[in-house]
Amino acid sequence: MPLSEFISCVDTAWLRMDRPNNLMQIIGVLMFEGQLDEPRLRDGLRHTMSVQPRFQQRAILEGGSYYWRHDPDFDLDQHLKRVILPGKAGKLELEKLVADLASTPLNHQRPLWDMHLTDTSLGGQALVVRIHHAMGDGFSLVRAILTMMDSTPQGSPRPQPSTQRDESVQEEDEMPHGGSRLVRAGLKLTGNLWSKYVDVVTHPTKAMDYLKIGRDVASELCHIATLNDDSPCRLRGKTASTKRVAWSEQIALPDIKAVGKVLGCSVNDLLIAATAGAFRHYLQEKGDDADLVEIRALVPVNMRAPDDDGALGNRFGLVALDLPLDIEHPLQRLYAVRDRMLALRTSLQPIVVLNLLQVLGMAPKAVQQQAVELLSAKASSVITNVPGPQQTLYLAGARLRQPLFWVPQAGDIGVGVSILSYDHTVQLGLITDKKLVPDPDQVVARFAIEFEQLLLLALMEPALHCDPRELDALLG
Repeated sequence: MPLSEFISCVDTAWLRMDRPNNLMQIIGVLMFEGQLDEPRLRDGLRHTMSVQPRFQQRAILEGGSYYWRHDPDFDLDQHLKRVILPGKAGKLELEKLVADLASTPLNHQRPLWDMHLTDTSLGGQALVVRIHHAMGDGFSLVRAILTMMDSTPQGSPRPQPSTQRDESVQEEDEMPHGGSRLVRAGLKLTGNLWSKYVDVVTHPTKAMDYLKIGRDVASELCHIATLNDDSPCRLRGKTASTKRVAWSEQIALPDIKAVGKVLGCSVNDLLIAATAGAFRHYLQEKGDDADLVEIRALVPVNMRAPDDDGALGNRFGLVALDLPLDIEHPLQRLYAVRDRMLALRTSLQPIVVLNLLQVLGMAPKAVQQQAVELLSAKASSVITNVPGPQQTLYLAGARLRQPLFWVPQAGDIGVGVSILSYDHTVQLGLITDKKLVPDPDQVVARFAIEFEQLLLLALMEPALHCDPRELDALLG
């Protein structure tokens, strides 16, 4: 096991992005049927740590650079804890536990993760997982958690971790801040990106000069830098340190795919459109005029190669999606999401943002904080969709019934939407800032209704070209 590993520039950016009001922690809840066998759970965790050594490494700042260093005092008892839920130990109590953990920083003197096992009245135990975003993105962390899982209740013998450790440390030339030719080329690219971004922000008149270049990296960077800030509404504002969470009931993935096939949209398009519809309805219920609201969501785009080896770390870009909250009709809203996502997927935005994150990881922390403030003002929410395994899984003898997770938000973004598929179902998790959205359960409850409307439209497909007023009457 390597005792020392350089923290990449992108991961460094996420490590330093913590703020008291928005911690860079990915929170997950694994809900099981029945009880977990705790000795087997510990064996599974030890196996994961042998596969992913980062679970036994601390983030250390040395000489101006960050490293993953093996924790010589690592103690599994400090990371796997037992928690007793109060009262009825039901959904409300579990939501409060998750919200409290989302508002509490991890201990940076230890490896940046922990798990809380608790009994519930929901048919079995729940395992609440916290992992710092610097350790990895949702795509890689799902893979890491899967190394604990089994395909049967009985499981199978796991290979024993090696007792020998790799005492070697990477050579300086292999590290991102070293002097290799590839590193110097990368630094030159990211340095140029940052200088162009600052140039556009400080001299807006230069935007047209970059736009004339055409659709390349410079013009895409200019487009991001010159986006208007989101309009004021209750979904955005100054955030505090108290969070609220909620989650949806599971929706059958085959139903979503069938609707998408009929309506000519992807699963992701449908889920984002349903989320936008839920936000629109929430604003209207609170007395806001949703037709006047213009806000964006940052949507992660996986940048990993098909043959990715499953290594931890962050390898994703972001696109800024204009949410069509001003569109009343659900089908028109869906097609607006589809068209906008198609344009963004074929743009250079994801790679430009990934390079910007690399720059921020090399810049002084104060510069990074200022840049994050500028970028986060362009959006009011984060919406991420992570595909999970489509077969039934078990952990320590207990069947995994429903996995959930909540994505962190940078700067003053106060709303995070996380969509996860598992065992032919889809579930949505919503995390909000208490000051902005104190009742996320109301948004989540509307999510299923919005999808049901799209399902109804798919069943009515031959009549989709009738008078929209007739469709509105049918949809209620």
